[in-house]
Amino acid sequence: MGGAGGGLEAAARTARYAALDAARGELPVLLGHTLDDQAETVLLGLARGSGVRSLRGMAEFADPWGRPLLGVRRSTTRQLCADLGLEPHEDPHNSAPEFTRVRLRTEVLPLLEEVLGGGVAPALARTAEQLREDGDLLDSLAEQLLEAASDGTALSIETLATAPAALRRRAIRSWLLAGGAKALTDKTLRSIDALITDWRGQGGVAVGGGKPGTRLVATRERGKLCLAFAR
Repeated sequence: MGGAGGGLEAAARTARYAALDAARGELPVLLGHTLDDQAETVLLGLARGSGVRSLRGMAEFADPWGRPLLGVRRSTTRQLCADLGLEPHEDPHNSAPEFTRVRLRTEVLPLLEEVLGGGVAPALARTAEQLREDGDLLDSLAEQLLEAASDGTALSIETLATAPAALRRRAIRSWLLAGGAKALTDKTLRSIDALITDWRGQGGVAVGGGKPGTRLVATRERGKLCLAFAR
């Protein structure tokens, strides 16, 4: 269920989470993602150029979702079920070769293990953990920057321009999402960043999340970064 994906994979994942969310009441939900799932998620993010936010994989707990088995290999969980006389449900999609994650699991990772001499999955999971720690710190600093730059619903160009790029783009991303932006890409964020650091009078940048007949656009106006609907 973890990781990014498109088409049927994404639709099925969304439906599963929606069903779990509807059934959980006020309780958290513990998911069965393992170290191998984490490794697959990191490798998918790396191949898609999704950036650090994707490479740091799945969190052990992101309310209401808990993943207590992220440090355990998939083979161990299967063996434990066998030892306890349990027969887990096997989702047929988990062995369907038309899905990217399945081919990654059955073809790519085994090949990497062979070529690199083993230990690939644990190494990818360690990478995710390290990047998550770094990312959490950067996110915290970016929130401080966002608070300092906030000017009503807009952001101060001067405050943002003096901040390191990694913090500035994180702050912009949080601001955009809070304002209703959808499906932000690295290209979009860099185009908005250019409104601050490479201002040449360029027009606004559409960020998705518009209403019928309008677009949600980030623009530079009188020293401020603004977000507004435009036709």
